[in-house]
Amino acid sequence: MKICVLTYTIMKIDYSKYSDGLVPAIVQDNSTLKVLMLGFVNEEALKKTEETGKVTFYSRSKKRLWTKGEESGNFLELRSLAVDCDNDTLLIKAHPVGPVCHTGADTCWSEKNHSEDFLFYLEEIINLRKKTKPEESYVAKLLSRGINKVAQKVGEEAVELVIEAKDDNKDLFLGEAADLLFHYLLLINAKGYSLNDVLEVLKARHSK
Repeated sequence: MKICVLTYTIMKIDYSKYSDGLVPAIVQDNSTLKVLMLGFVNEEALKKTEETGKVTFYSRSKKRLWTKGEESGNFLELRSLAVDCDNDTLLIKAHPVGPVCHTGADTCWSEKNHSEDFLFYLEEIINLRKKTKPEESYVAKLLSRGINKVAQKVGEEAVELVIEAKDDNKDLFLGEAADLLFHYLLLINAKGYSLNDVLEVLKARHSK
C-alpha cells in the first residue's frame, strides 16, 4: 500500500548533482523524531519505496536495490518523504520495525530511539512495565486490575489535586499534579491509546 502522499516525480529530485546518481537519504523516526540512519537512493529505489511502503536504498556494496530489513525483518515502514531546498537530499520519515543498525542498536549512532520529550519517554516506560509481573511493578499491578481500577485512581488523584490547589503548598500541589499526570497516562494506555492520539485531537481542534 502506498503511504506517502508526495511522489518522486512531483518532488523533482536532482540526481545529476552526484556522479553516481545516488542521493543521500536521512531516515528519521516518524514518532520520536530520532535520526535512525543515512542511506542512498536512486530513482528506482525511491520508486520501489513508494510502491511497497518499505524504505529501499541502493547498496553500493551489493550493487543493487536493498530494502532495509529484507533479511532481518527490521523494516522501515514509510510515513512521509520530503526533499530539501536544493533538491538533492531526502528526508524520509518512517516507523522502524525493530532495531535499525546491523549491530542491534536502535540507531546507527547507538542512540536509544525514544523521544527527548520526557512524557513520551515515560509512556515508553509504562509500556515496558506493563509487560512485567504485577508483583514487581506498580504499573503492571494497577493495569492488571482492569480499567475501572485505573479510572478510579485517576479520579482519586484529581480530587487530591483540587484539594491541594486551595492551599499554597507548592511541593504538595506539584506532587499531586505529577501523580495525576502519571495516572492519566496509565489510563490512556489501559484504553489502548497513546499520548499522540490525544495530541492529534488537540491539534485538530486548534486548526479550526
